[in-house]
Amino acid sequence: MKLNLKNPLVFFDLETTGTNIATDRIVEISYHKVYPNGREESKTLRINPEMHIPEQSSAIHGIYDKDVENCPTFKEVAKEIARDLEGCDLAGYNSNRFDIPMLGEELLRAGVDMDLMKRKRIDVQVIFHQKEQRTLAAAYQFYCHKDLTDAHTAKADTMATYEVLQAQLDRYPDLENNIDFLAKYTTQNRNVDYAGRIVYNEQGVETINFGKYKGKSVEEVLRTDIGYYGWIMQGDFPLHTKKVFTAIKLRMK
Repeated sequence: MKLNLKNPLVFFDLETTGTNIATDRIVEISYHKVYPNGREESKTLRINPEMHIPEQSSAIHGIYDKDVENCPTFKEVAKEIARDLEGCDLAGYNSNRFDIPMLGEELLRAGVDMDLMKRKRIDVQVIFHQKEQRTLAAAYQFYCHKDLTDAHTAKADTMATYEVLQAQLDRYPDLENNIDFLAKYTTQNRNVDYAGRIVYNEQGVETINFGKYKGKSVEEVLRTDIGYYGWIMQGDFPLHTKKVFTAIKLRMK
């Protein structure tokens, strides 16, 4: 089914040094932009993460230190990526939990303050898991009747995700071909920050989602525990999480 779009929709996938969004880095990004008029374009960028790529990560995506030693750093391509994503909604596979938080963190580290939380975000994995409970390779076989031969390369995973979403819309009549609907359908948590350390509760209040203060409002904790904000700022938390805490603290003044 052809996607019904108001804005360009960018399917994207990342290959990284690991899964910790605060300390790991992107080594490859691939995105496929679909325009409302049906035009499509793709781009894949290899990136020097400026750190060693652990062997266990290289074993998954096949990218080693020697493959990226002459590639640009993320900071050198951050503005190009931001321009390509400007005005676009986003889609991926497990993207709400990993790819969008990781990309947002890298953009902040590069000094590009692009709020991806304001975009419509579609996670194709959520649709698949709610409907069939499988992996991307199984989803590709199930919906598209094809083998994902280049799994764990960013380009192959990106294109497979695009095809799977189209097939899901064809298969399930209760899924509306509407980006607003799909974004709401695939958003499982009402995150305030990319990592979900702060979430909106049922009353729409920013609430801590981890540790000893889980379930308490951020404002309440900042008022009653003077040292908590400093602990967050000095801790190994994502930059975006720290940014959200700071914004709430400044708002309280």
